[in-house]
Amino acid sequence: MGYLLPSELLDHICAPYRAAGKFAWHFARGKLGRDPVFAHILQAGYIPDQARVLDIGCGQGLLAALLCGMEDYAHDPSTQRPVIKVASITGIELMPKDVYRAQRALRSFGSRVQIIQGDMCRVEFGEADVVVILDVLHYVPYEEQNDILRRVFACLPSGGVLLLRIGDEAAGLPFLLSKWVDAAVFTLRGHQSARVYCRPLTEWETQLKETGFKVNAIPMYQGTPFANILLHCQCP
Repeated sequence: MGYLLPSELLDHICAPYRAAGKFAWHFARGKLGRDPVFAHILQAGYIPDQARVLDIGCGQGLLAALLCGMEDYAHDPSTQRPVIKVASITGIELMPKDVYRAQRALRSFGSRVQIIQGDMCRVEFGEADVVVILDVLHYVPYEEQNDILRRVFACLPSGGVLLLRIGDEAAGLPFLLSKWVDAAVFTLRGHQSARVYCRPLTEWETQLKETGFKVNAIPMYQGTPFANILLHCQCP
């Protein structure tokens, strides 16, 4: 599969977003088509079969579309793609417009996909086997970041996994470019400009280990000029 989704799979995954409007479809195509993290999550086996997945800061539900749409796509034996059959996917998203787009696009997947409008600093996380936080934790102050990490650790069982993508503040120009593009996308999605609370990779690793996680850092900028790192964090 490489570090990007094949075009025929991308077409299949993004098709439901046509029901949510042109912006939703184009955004899904752009993000899923250019961001290496989605292909990596499919290939790496981080999400076991029948897992309960919690996607914090889910936007318009791209991860849910990927995981559920992949199941349908893989019904064709000729595709020979890896399949993850999750038990449920719950997404938490602050922006009502993104929640609306996600709910419109993902309604065909039924009750196992739930998109909740709420603030990640306040919404109850419940129980999950895998928690995914991609590129959103830096929008809240450091102590709130730490509190979210503690709450995530508490909602996971032994062996549970947190997939946290961050920008490495110590990476120089690639980090600055990441930050600029992130701000542009943030505005495009209807958010007002906001202060960000970033950290060097070493500080993220220290905080996660102090929370109780075992941490493995995986570069996640293949094919991009950015400084993104995926932190695979596991509960002992």
